[in-house]
Amino acid sequence: MTKIDTSSPENVLPTPSHTVGPFYGYALPFNGGEDVAPLGHPDTVTVHGYVYDGEGRPLPDALVEVWGPDPDGNLPAVDGSMRRDPASGGFLGRNGVEFTGFGRIQTDTDGHWYVRTLRPGARGQNAPYLSVCVFARGLLVHLFTRVYLPGDEAALAADPLLAQLDEERRGTLIAKREDSGAYRFDIRLQGEGETVFLEFQ
Repeated sequence: MTKIDTSSPENVLPTPSHTVGPFYGYALPFNGGEDVAPLGHPDTVTVHGYVYDGEGRPLPDALVEVWGPDPDGNLPAVDGSMRRDPASGGFLGRNGVEFTGFGRIQTDTDGHWYVRTLRPGARGQNAPYLSVCVFARGLLVHLFTRVYLPGDEAALAADPLLAQLDEERRGTLIAKREDSGAYRFDIRLQGEGETVFLEFQ
């Protein structure tokens, strides 16, 4: 039996709960995680951006999860985001037909992420939005935020969450439409322009 001298901090080994990843590249990403919209669907939108740390550096090893309703505001109730091959156990990817509303995307070496999904419809009094969860190095707990798409200013003005924020903070939750038709949404974990994050109780 090996004895460890715990009287000195450098001799104490970290337990898993003390170890902050990133371990997201192992087992969590899956083939087609960014392609949520069914192939050729007319309401497909692309949302993309970068995940930045508190010093403005892009994170090449963050993981972004996205959930959203269909264009009618209905939450999908179908399986199929992470289909497995029954023979090998490996991921097959999506079937290209079902809309599950869920995507999981690992940032690339430049900290960039993207998702192709259906433009979300409004639910209740909220303006249409995508729910986002961010996992990144240095975070002991994942972070939740939202991506609102521009276009319906009246709905954005009436949204209960956005109405509680000043204009600068609101801007961190609203994507910007690009000339290509895609939407840009950067996630800033800290510092200047920090994204508004939500706490659920």
